[in-house]
Amino acid sequence: MSQDVNQQHPVSMYLKVWGWLFVLSFFSYMVDYMELQGLLRWSLILFFMVIKAGVILSVFMHVQWESLNLKLLLIIPTFAILVFLVLMAIEGDYTLMNRLLYYRTEG
Repeated sequence: MSQDVNQQHPVSMYLKVWGWLFVLSFFSYMVDYMELQGLLRWSLILFFMVIKAGVILSVFMHVQWESLNLKLLLIIPTFAILVFLVLMAIEGDYTLMNRLLYYRTEG
């Protein structure tokens, strides 16, 4: 039961991944070219950024071939940080609205 230690992935797989990264980057640049504004712009930019980061992490950092434990070790803290960022943004908006309402100058 000997395993081949020098296993290599085919070059075509890496070329396909580079192609997909090029396509995703093209769509990301098209968001700026089309001059989209507001929440749609930032949602699309973040969406393409997360997809590209996931592809790079999966293929080029070889996480795709790792065990489930290592994948969860990477995904769970990242998700927790995202949840905390959303909660902080909600609290920040709440605090700002209260300050604007309470300290409003009448003039």
